[in-house]
Amino acid sequence: MDTEPIVFAGIDWASTEHQVCLINTGGPQQRTFPHNADGIGAMVDWLCRQAERPEQIAVSIETPHGPIVEALMDRGIAVFAINPKQLDRFRDRFSPAGAKDDRRDALVLASSLRTDRHCFRRVEAMEPIVVELREWSRMADELKQERNRLTNRVRQQLWRYFPQFLDLTDDPGADWVLAVWAKAPTPLQATRLTEKKIASILAAHRIRRITAAGALAILKRPALIVAPGTAEAAQAHIASVAERLRLVNRQIKMVTRHIDALVIQLAGPESQPGQAAEQHDVTILRSLPGVGLIVVATLLAEAPQAIQTRDYHALRSLTGVAPVTKRSGKSCHVEMRQACSHRLRTAIYHWARVATQHDAGSRSR
Repeated sequence: MDTEPIVFAGIDWASTEHQVCLINTGGPQQRTFPHNADGIGAMVDWLCRQAERPEQIAVSIETPHGPIVEALMDRGIAVFAINPKQLDRFRDRFSPAGAKDDRRDALVLASSLRTDRHCFRRVEAMEPIVVELREWSRMADELKQERNRLTNRVRQQLWRYFPQFLDLTDDPGADWVLAVWAKAPTPLQATRLTEKKIASILAAHRIRRITAAGALAILKRPALIVAPGTAEAAQAHIASVAERLRLVNRQIKMVTRHIDALVIQLAGPESQPGQAAEQHDVTILRSLPGVGLIVVATLLAEAPQAIQTRDYHALRSLTGVAPVTKRSGKSCHVEMRQACSHRLRTAIYHWARVATQHDAGSRSR
């Protein structure tokens, strides 16, 4: 920080009201503010009155985002975030017995920031396009999880009465599979299906990995003998889930296109002939083997500060790549890091997986 803070505050945020502890030369002060526009505004005004300039105030909080963080940073107040597990360790200084309440947590946050500021991470304002990219990237993850849940339900119902249908593909939630199922929802109707109808569906969805004749042969395999009403019940269940699957499939395509547009916008304009091209973060990341659109979006959205500052060690810790060493006396244990961003860990995993498949240098390492 350019200006050394003289006022330290800790905010124990909640859904209805926020407990604030202020520590200055006069000692700690505690106040409570409701979670609304007037309450947050009054809290920021009260903090600003404690010093001549907002730069002399430092605030600690457990979350690095949200309306409180944005309101404080908008007034020029330095905001520091800390992991809740670290805060739990600092709490032991004030109560070895493990007592916990909102007022105590606010005091622990303010006091720890005053004495151990190096354990906190300062929150930096992100570009608006990065904030938007992070939200769209998380939407894509949520939609994919919802699609997996719905697809598993379809797979389970098909397994009950129409298992040969699952041999068409490993993804029964695909649009073309649902279209084929709509034409032949039961084994009896599959026997009446023609090769021409299946060919038209495959052509409409641009499916070339299976032929119409091969698909028809799979669907006309001998059917299971099930109890009366089982096929009708499973068919009704799949019909209700299929509508949601089609909607989720459309939304995933829309979100992917929007993420692609944001990444291109974040990369900046292409260089003109005769001019040196500026190496943007997007350009550097996309040039690496194994890095695709989703991995780039996740890295830029979830670890923008580490990438911009080229903090290699911070990025390794955030992604869970850096191991954890526990050494005491003659014992030494190296364990996998669990305290990390799971979205970043998944992105790094797929980055490495694809790189080893298509790049000889990555495969050799």
